[in-house]
Amino acid sequence: MRHVSTQLDRHGARKRLLLILTDGKPNDVDNYEGRFALEDCRKAVMEARGRGQAVFAVTVDQNAGDYLPVIFGREGFSLVSNIAKLPSALPSIYRNLTT
Repeated sequence: MRHVSTQLDRHGARKRLLLILTDGKPNDVDNYEGRFALEDCRKAVMEARGRGQAVFAVTVDQNAGDYLPVIFGREGFSLVSNIAKLPSALPSIYRNLTT
């Protein structure tokens, strides 16, 4: 997130949207997981928002309500219940975020 957020900072667009598509909790091969990963991602989101970026997540993880509010806030994500519906759901999500 931080790398892409830095790239967005370089664009002079009036609106900058960092849209994250995720299938689950943050993790990486070097023990980046659990509470540390959640809090680090939350901090990255807050940093991006502090620089004027809109940050929003879309997930297909049915358990996302347990952890995505920690990272993105209660209104900062959307759950698409079936991955097959993702292509049809994304345009309306994008439209709602940019209008």
